[in-house]
Amino acid sequence: MEFSGVPSWLVMAAGVFVLAGLVKGVVGLGLPTVAMGLLALRMAPAEAAALLIIPSLITNLWQMLPLKTLPALFKRMWPMQLGICAGTAVGAYLFGAPAGAWANVALGVALIVYAGWALLGAQWRVAAGNEKWLSPLIGSVTGCVTAGTGVFVIPAVPYLQALQMQRDELIQAMGLCFTVSTLALAAGLARNGSFNAGDVGWSAVLLVPALLGMQIGAWLRSRLSPVVFKRCLMVSLLLLGASMVLR
Repeated sequence: MEFSGVPSWLVMAAGVFVLAGLVKGVVGLGLPTVAMGLLALRMAPAEAAALLIIPSLITNLWQMLPLKTLPALFKRMWPMQLGICAGTAVGAYLFGAPAGAWANVALGVALIVYAGWALLGAQWRVAAGNEKWLSPLIGSVTGCVTAGTGVFVIPAVPYLQALQMQRDELIQAMGLCFTVSTLALAAGLARNGSFNAGDVGWSAVLLVPALLGMQIGAWLRSRLSPVVFKRCLMVSLLLLGASMVLR
């Protein structure tokens, strides 16, 4: 991905990451989903995914805190993380970097599924005895979706919610899964020649607006209803996904 001059895309991308960071600051997730959905209106999904790597990685590493509870969580969740890595690697090999019309359609479908699930308020409960085999399976499917679309919330987030964790443990588990997904996505993009040193630089630049957005989101969180905000967000993602599929 090469850009020259003082690019207008950078202004647009900075605005997108402020908005995506704001969403994550208010509801605790959504940065990659919002960023991919909006950036894909201007550039190929593979280029959008490359810009996503550093902001997503740093914000999700932060979400993995506190470190003292991480070893126990990782002991429980490592099969899912292994599945994410394997699924992303297989997806990157089979599909290549997300590009072209099919990638935009796949991204649109992912947005629709994610937003539809959240708006329906569907409840899924996983029995303790099923977690052992479901975790690597869900991780593998999540990895394939990540490789094809750059979005790593489906089906990982609904599955984590179904494990009936406490709120803090759920937030940390999402941070762990998102961090592993980001690293796996970076490896897949690098393998397909869609993530290089220049992309690392631009992605690092966009960390600043993402962190700014998160600070604004944290400030708004105490002044807005997270439920209403999330509902409006999901409706917006649903409409964005539908428009991408229709185009």
